[in-house]
Amino acid sequence: MRRPLFTALVLLVLVALAAPRLTAQAPARAALEAETLQHFQALVRLDTSSPPGNEIRAVDYLKGVLDKEGIVSQIYAKDPQRPNLVARLKGNGRKKPLLLMGHTDVVTVDPKKWTFPPFGAERNGGYIYGRGTIDDKDNLVASLMILLTLHRAKTPLDRDVIFLAESGEEGAPDVGAQFMIDQHLDAVNAEFCLAEGGGIVRTGGRYLRANVGTTEKEPRPIELIARGPAGHGSVPSRKNAVNALAAAVGQVAMWVPPLRVNETTGTYFRKLAASAATPEAAARYRDVINPDPTVHKPAAAWMLDNEPQHWSMLHTSLVPTIIDGGYRYNVIPSETKATIDVRLHPDENQDQFLDMVRKVVNDPNVEVRWFRDRYRPAGISSLTTEAFSVLETKVRQHYSVDVLPTMGTGASDMAQMRSKGIQCYGVGPAIDTEDGPLGFGSHSDQERIREDELYRFVHYLHDVVVTIAASR
Repeated sequence: MRRPLFTALVLLVLVALAAPRLTAQAPARAALEAETLQHFQALVRLDTSSPPGNEIRAVDYLKGVLDKEGIVSQIYAKDPQRPNLVARLKGNGRKKPLLLMGHTDVVTVDPKKWTFPPFGAERNGGYIYGRGTIDDKDNLVASLMILLTLHRAKTPLDRDVIFLAESGEEGAPDVGAQFMIDQHLDAVNAEFCLAEGGGIVRTGGRYLRANVGTTEKEPRPIELIARGPAGHGSVPSRKNAVNALAAAVGQVAMWVPPLRVNETTGTYFRKLAASAATPEAAARYRDVINPDPTVHKPAAAWMLDNEPQHWSMLHTSLVPTIIDGGYRYNVIPSETKATIDVRLHPDENQDQFLDMVRKVVNDPNVEVRWFRDRYRPAGISSLTTEAFSVLETKVRQHYSVDVLPTMGTGASDMAQMRSKGIQCYGVGPAIDTEDGPLGFGSHSDQERIREDELYRFVHYLHDVVVTIAASR
């Protein structure tokens, strides 16, 4: 009889001893989230639409916050209105630095299509609305909060922790990441980099998996130019440049480039198959990476109709986006143009690929050429590094799901960093899969983030950074 009583007394003492610690932690967490909200709303309310950018507005704000804390920061600018900010917390040098990166610019908006003001950062129903809420002022603010927290706690570090608030990610890397690696690599050089390009997949309020970006496709548009004799619109011509262009665009749009599987995508689809909700889904995810065309093609066709993002991870994609030609309804133009948004697989031979497109078009009157030079070579980050291992562990602790290494179908400035040998990993908060079809996604007519998921992301990323960088 005495033993249970003794055990109960011991438990009561332990709870009593723990209570002050738990009570002390709660206000600290609440204060961190309140400050996160303050900085997040302030930055979302700054119109840094690119073009023109005006990222100086965000940089001035960030510098003011850092100066107040006594954290030294440096400004690097190719364009005075589009500067980059770098701040560094020094470690003991035992390990190479860790870079935290977020971009300060956002894509342009059509205010008429927004329910809430695009630069209002209004809170409603558990969400914060505004341009940049998920691209990329969430990563920007999370990086800022981590720097502030490490500095205030005087956390001993084995690595320098570098914060880069970069400009120009939305189409002008020459003033941002490219400028930094070309002119100021020493300021941002690191072993690892954490930036946008991943996140937690959430459906119906349930976390399904974590995507961590380890590589991405390379954007390089193709231009189709059709030429023929000009003429009166009342007289048909078999050499009509509009007809030739229309046929060429149709051929390109219907073409399916070859299957390509790399370490990242192979791991991604095998893990996706292992956790699929139904046997049919698991079979499709296995089949779609099968090198046998009789197995792969039916699965790929299903993906293209139902999960086009997954199809794009396994093929170089070609999407017609711009058609330009003609100036009067009754004049046959002598030249018409189309731009094809091409996202190349990282291991694609680009010269050979352009020749394949020419064969697909199969018209000597249509020129097929690259619209621009290469500017974001993709690169691939390893799945066997300390950083990737930590991300896997911390995702399980904070979200109770597995990590899937992911190849981004878009593009990010991690490409520039990877080109210098920096192992970059894309991270981000939980995003509801329902939001995209409802028009609330990145680059959509509206944009929003769940407020509680913003805070959870800050806590998770802080845990990741401390584990990678702090002294043991």
